[in-house]
Amino acid sequence: MTTGILDPEVLGAPLGERATLVQFSSAFCQPCRATRRTLAEVAAMVPGVGHVEIDAEERLALVRELGVTRTPTVLVLDAAGRIMRRAAGQPRTADVIAALGRVL
Repeated sequence: MTTGILDPEVLGAPLGERATLVQFSSAFCQPCRATRRTLAEVAAMVPGVGHVEIDAEERLALVRELGVTRTPTVLVLDAAGRIMRRAAGQPRTADVIAALGRVL
């Protein structure tokens, strides 16, 4: 169980210095591929922001615990790993940047 904070142990990857974009994906999800590119581009543009992709099928317990019902689902975490924003579906770059702006 998480404590409301997604730490590196839960994620299986390090957190970004300032924020982390967490993407829940599945193998045959076409929008997940585009979302991966968008989030990777934003993480590369904004210093201190990391991107972690989680295979929803491999991490079913975490998916259930967080109430992820579709892929892609994107979580924006602050530097401590707290979930600050959440969205389902393929995000636009401008929306990701705006959500990060509210967290940073």
